[in-house]
Amino acid sequence: MLGGTFDPVHLGHLRSAVELREALALDRVHMIPASMPPLRGEPHVAPAERLELLRLGIGDTPGLVADPRELRRDGPSFSADTLASLREEVGEQARLVMALGHDAFRRLADWHEPERLFELAHVVVIDRPDFEAPLPAALVALLAGREVDAPETLMARPAGSLLRLALPSRMAISATGVRRRLAQGRSVRYLLPEAVEARILAHGFYSGS
Repeated sequence: MLGGTFDPVHLGHLRSAVELREALALDRVHMIPASMPPLRGEPHVAPAERLELLRLGIGDTPGLVADPRELRRDGPSFSADTLASLREEVGEQARLVMALGHDAFRRLADWHEPERLFELAHVVVIDRPDFEAPLPAALVALLAGREVDAPETLMARPAGSLLRLALPSRMAISATGVRRRLAQGRSVRYLLPEAVEARILAHGFYSGS
């Protein structure tokens, strides 16, 4: 599970999903747009359009799936509920992973039912190697005894562990920066997949963001 607002999906998201799948030898990566992210502001584009942009971005990339399950659910997009839904589909013995970026990881103890996340899945942090600040005390307590140092160790069990993973490309693209460029009428070429850029420009998304 790789969740997010994907507002809009960009090449950093997609390349991270590909490299995550390779690094952990995953069958597939479910990229799941949030409908109502509890700890973030309202997305700039409607959920159905963000899902369509994600589908365009993924195209025929093997192993990546645009998963609409959070858009079909009422209320806030709690990751624990999403993982429970995935766990029900894959069974108790499958290895299930929730991947997230470093900024989201630092707030993990503030999420809805954070302990339940580890009951349902492993947590993989896509590390920012340039960031060395100490973790919040509540997060340190949540992670006690959970961290492992290799994908093989992580995948020895269905759930319950934490792995920090440095991906090769580390593409420094942000959706905030993409939206700002679009609002200013500046080029986003090579920041977004061509099909995503074409749909955004055709519909005028983010032009006033």
